[in-house]
Amino acid sequence: MPEGHTLHRLARELTEVFGGQTVRVGSPQGRFADAAALLDGAELLDAEAWGKHLFIDFGAGRYVHVHLGLYGTFDVHDLVDEVPLPVGQVRLRLVRTDGKAYADLRGATTCALATTAERDAVVDRSGPDPLRPDADPALAWNRIGRSSAPIGTLLMDQTVLAGVGNVYRAELLFRHRIHPLRPGRTLRPGQWRALWDDLVALMAEGVRTGTIDTVRPEHTPEAMGRAPRVDDHGGEVYIYRRAGQPCHVCGRAVRSAVLNGRNLFWCSRCQPVFRSRAAS
Repeated sequence: MPEGHTLHRLARELTEVFGGQTVRVGSPQGRFADAAALLDGAELLDAEAWGKHLFIDFGAGRYVHVHLGLYGTFDVHDLVDEVPLPVGQVRLRLVRTDGKAYADLRGATTCALATTAERDAVVDRSGPDPLRPDADPALAWNRIGRSSAPIGTLLMDQTVLAGVGNVYRAELLFRHRIHPLRPGRTLRPGQWRALWDDLVALMAEGVRTGTIDTVRPEHTPEAMGRAPRVDDHGGEVYIYRRAGQPCHVCGRAVRSAVLNGRNLFWCSRCQPVFRSRAAS
């Protein structure tokens, strides 16, 4: 599933290509046809992301709400000679009226016309988004610091923290030597702030490059003399999808398990099981 940096990058691209422009709105597949007809010929003001949700603003309290889910793609094409016929199941197509740009949405979990109130309801039930300048990490800490749930679960809960997916979860916890099953309430405020600050930096870099790179300079392929990662997610990582392979830091085999239906990755040496001193 695309993580928050992908949606922010997409929102920026949509705004750069279509913002302030009149657009043709269609639904070649037909599932969004009625809503598309209401928006066709309107000005697209801008697009913004909140966690894994994308909102395209057409003014007058009208938004197209998109959640890509596991299989969705939203491809933006600018400076084209001509707009081609749709290929595949295109739920939503945007075409700039000069005919030089278009965007196709396929396979999304959500593609719906939303009011301002409906958009606000999605935002209100979402946790702070590390990529938004108005995000307040204290809101997430209020939940994490009181919860007995594993931090690996809490980081993926979009009502606690918006935009974090499986890759950022695995890599963030590894970078801070925190076991993913450690209860949230056992973290110290300083640990949470360090996690948050690191997450802000990592995700901002993801927006800039379009990939998730989490290894420090001393652990890059060039620095270690190892082969680059070959994976369709791209980017260099420490443990994500590396189960059974040696940890880049200590050499122990990366472990994997399933937590709440998602694969979990960690290094048992670099991320030891948390032992409460109060229990000893």
